[in-house]
Amino acid sequence: MQSEVMFAGFGGQGILLIGKILAYAAMEEGFEVAWIPSYGPEMRGGTAYCTVVISDRPIGSPIIKNPLHLVAMNRPSLEKFSNIVRPDGVVLINTSLIPIGSGRNDVSELKVPAVEIATELGNVKAANIVALAAFVARTGLVSTETLKKCVKQEFAKKPKVIDLNMKALEEGIRAAS
Repeated sequence: MQSEVMFAGFGGQGILLIGKILAYAAMEEGFEVAWIPSYGPEMRGGTAYCTVVISDRPIGSPIIKNPLHLVAMNRPSLEKFSNIVRPDGVVLINTSLIPIGSGRNDVSELKVPAVEIATELGNVKAANIVALAAFVARTGLVSTETLKKCVKQEFAKKPKVIDLNMKALEEGIRAAS
C-alpha cells in the first residue's frame, strides 16, 4: 500500500505544517514516510505546497507526479493540481475559499468550510487542522487518535493553542462525516 498526498494553498495557511503532522502520524503507526516541502518565493502569498508519501514498504522515490489525494486550501491550488490527482483519490476542497468543484467525476470530493469552522472556534489559523482532520477521517490513512497525539506533540511548546487545535480536530472529523 502506498498513498501520496499533496497539500496546497497560500503561503501562510500552514500547508507545510499539516503535511509534516500527517508524516509524523504515519511514522508513529510504523509506515515508511517521505515529506517533501516546497520552499521558495511562492510561499509569500502564492501557492505553497508539499507532498507526503506513506507506504508499508520502502519508498522508491519521494518525487510524485500524480498523487492519489489532494488537500486544496485555495482556488489557485485546486485549479493547478486537481487534474494530476489519480482516479479514485480524495480531493478535499476548502469551500470557504473555493466556490467551485474539481470538475472531476473519478475522484471523491470532500467539501469542508475549513475557514468558517476555524473562525467559529475563535482563530482562523486553525483552518489547516480542520482540513487535515477531515481528510484523515475520510481517508483513514492514519487513525484519528494518532493524529490527535501528533497535533498535541507539535504544539507542545505552545500550550495555549492545544485546546483550540483539539477542537479544530474534532470539528474537522465531524465535517467529514
